[in-house]
Amino acid sequence: MPLAEIPLCVWRTRSQSFSFRGQSIRYWTAGQGEPLLLLHGFPTASWDWHYLWGPLAQRFRVVACDMLGFGDSAKPVDHHYSLIEQADLQQALLAHLQIDEPVHLLAHDYGGSVAQELLARHHEQRAELASCVFLNSALFPERCPLLLVQKLLLSPLGWLVGRSFGRDDLVRTVSQIYGPCTHPSESALDDSWSLIAANRGTRILHKLISYVPERRSHRDRWVGAMQREGVPLRFINGAVDPLSGAHMLETYRQQVPDADTVLLQGIGHYPHIEAPVQVLRHYLTFREQPLSYIPQKVAWS
Repeated sequence: MPLAEIPLCVWRTRSQSFSFRGQSIRYWTAGQGEPLLLLHGFPTASWDWHYLWGPLAQRFRVVACDMLGFGDSAKPVDHHYSLIEQADLQQALLAHLQIDEPVHLLAHDYGGSVAQELLARHHEQRAELASCVFLNSALFPERCPLLLVQKLLLSPLGWLVGRSFGRDDLVRTVSQIYGPCTHPSESALDDSWSLIAANRGTRILHKLISYVPERRSHRDRWVGAMQREGVPLRFINGAVDPLSGAHMLETYRQQVPDADTVLLQGIGHYPHIEAPVQVLRHYLTFREQPLSYIPQKVAWS
């Protein structure tokens, strides 16, 4: 049975805001229980989680924000955007909500890199994590090819490419990274575009893309954090994603001891949108395991 959609217009009415380093950040929270922090990807926003939001909020205290430069949060033009700062933002949001217990993470794409930084901080005793699940994230940047639009945004003309980026460009990009049978509807594309364009967001796309070289510079520290014991991990992966699909999961299996993985056949870069029922099932199965569980390789469809 499909999960209920939360229309973007409704989602926006449920947001709250707090100030992070002088910038307005929109965030959402619901439910009770153990805190679960959801981290969205590039170039979208926390609305990506709307299929999973209700079911997860029935079991956990769910928290998500549009990161700085994304969605309905502030998008300052004269700003150096950094994954490290986005991790600072997540910790500031938890402090704002007075959450001081270990936090579970569910992270996608760009958010996966933020989760890696938080995982490294956990091992440095600067954060407290209870578990972490990644969805289609470039956990090993050397295994993640770049789309043409990413290469152009990284070029000296990136500012011009970003400002000329439009809905048609979004549709072309999406067609490359979704599964062959799971493309979003036109209305969903309209909503995703409205989140990118909010607060004149195309002016900063070339600044947000700095996450690509930043991933490379922190690669060893972040991979090392995944290789250490102490925080249960799972990697749920859409197999046909050209960016971080089955090839990324195979590298994860090779690099992470006793890797716990789930491979979703026919699913692309956005499994929580393309196959939310499957993602929910595999996430809850992960959470229901005792803390002393023995990780295992899993290949379910």
